[in-house]
Amino acid sequence: KQWYQRRVRGISVRYDLPIVGEARPERCACEKSKVNNIEHALSCKLGGYVVLRHNSIRDYLHSELKGVCSNVELEPTLMATKGRKLPKGTIVEDGARLDVGARGFWSNMDKALFDVKVFNPLAASNDFQGLKKTYEEKERKKRTKYLHRVVEVDGGIFTPLVMSTTGGYGSDFTTMIQQLAKKKQDRTGNSYQSCIRYIRLRLSFAMVRSVTLSLRGYRGKQTIEDTNIDIYNL
Repeated sequence: KQWYQRRVRGISVRYDLPIVGEARPERCACEKSKVNNIEHALSCKLGGYVVLRHNSIRDYLHSELKGVCSNVELEPTLMATKGRKLPKGTIVEDGARLDVGARGFWSNMDKALFDVKVFNPLAASNDFQGLKKTYEEKERKKRTKYLHRVVEVDGGIFTPLVMSTTGGYGSDFTTMIQQLAKKKQDRTGNSYQSCIRYIRLRLSFAMVRSVTLSLRGYRGKQTIEDTNIDIYNL
C-alpha cells in the first residue's frame, strides 16, 4: 500500500496534478508562502528535505560507482588553486568539494568528478523557460563554477549531474547513466538493457521517496505530542 501511495504521489508531482487524499496544512511552518502547494513543498528548505533529496541521489551514485571504479570518494576535496588565474565565476576557495569522485570511469585511470543538482521544475523561478533550457542552464552554471578548476588544477574530468524532481535528467546525466550501465554490464555480465533499466529505476525510486518526504515530512516546531512521529515511515 505504501509503495502504491508513493507511486501515485510521484505521478501527481510529475504531471502537476492534485494529490488525492493528501492531508497537509493550509500554511507551511516557514510562513513564507500563503499556499502550501506542491510547488512550495518541493522548494521549502525548512526541515532539510531539499538537502535530503540531493543526498539520496548522490549516495546512490556513490554506491554504484564503488562497484565499477577504483578510488571512489564521497565529497572529494578539490586541490588548492594556489593563486592560479581561472575564468570569472570559478569557485577558487580552498576546501571546495564536489559530490563524488572516481578513477577509471570514462577511460582507464582518468579522474572523474561529479556534482549533483536536483531542481524543482514547478518553481516560479523556472517558469520563464522550457524544461530543456532549464536543464541546460543548470548544467552551464555547474560548469562555470567547477569545470576549469577540475581540468586545470585537479587534472580531472568534470560532469554536472542535473535531475529534476519529476524524474528527468540533463544531457550530461543521461550520458553518465549510459556509461555507468556499460561498466556495470562488463562487471556483472548482465545485458546493457537490464543494467540501464535498473539504474534508472533506482534513481526514480530514490527521487519518489525524497519527494514524498518533502510533501509529507514534518516542518513545524516539535512538541511533546510529536515525539512519536516517524518521518521515515510516511
